[in-house]
Amino acid sequence: MKTKKYLSILALLLFSSIALAHPGHTEHDFSGFISGLLHPLTGLDHLLAMFAVGLWAAQQQGKARLVVPATFILAMLFAGLSAAYLGITLPFVENAIAVSVLALGLLVALAIRLPLFVAILGTALFAVNHGYAHGVEIPVLASPAGFAMGFVLATMALHAIGFGLVSFLPPRFAPLVRMLGTCSAGAGLWLLAS
Repeated sequence: MKTKKYLSILALLLFSSIALAHPGHTEHDFSGFISGLLHPLTGLDHLLAMFAVGLWAAQQQGKARLVVPATFILAMLFAGLSAAYLGITLPFVENAIAVSVLALGLLVALAIRLPLFVAILGTALFAVNHGYAHGVEIPVLASPAGFAMGFVLATMALHAIGFGLVSFLPPRFAPLVRMLGTCSAGAGLWLLAS
């Protein structure tokens, strides 16, 4: 019964109106921090990808367990600030974000362990698109630093939740983690199609 309930909630989230992040989360957010904090949390695409990074990092061994999420955060921040201050534009960002949700979901579902360099490169590529999506909102805010701090903290929290889930669950729950990856991959396909 619980599984049915959780799948129903997931289905509602997939079809909700907050499927993609949008600016203007609050009218009185003068620092930009709240908007930055909410941006990854209110966009299904960002939320799933960042949660999946945490899940996938916890499935890795050695340095990759910490390097993968750190790479995502640094590349995301760099791309966000580049988009805001240098006016750099990236084509097909929403499609690239959807692909990152799909790919990260598959990496979790299949528990794939890549060579460290490949994992870093792929993670950075995904993060650049998410960072760009965050960064294009920075110029309209009162405090770009507050916004950047908000989206970095939210991203770290989502990584930590995914990482903690895998790390603290007994090994017999590995199929559940893989199912979460499969759901994320399915959401990525849905985002690509919509």
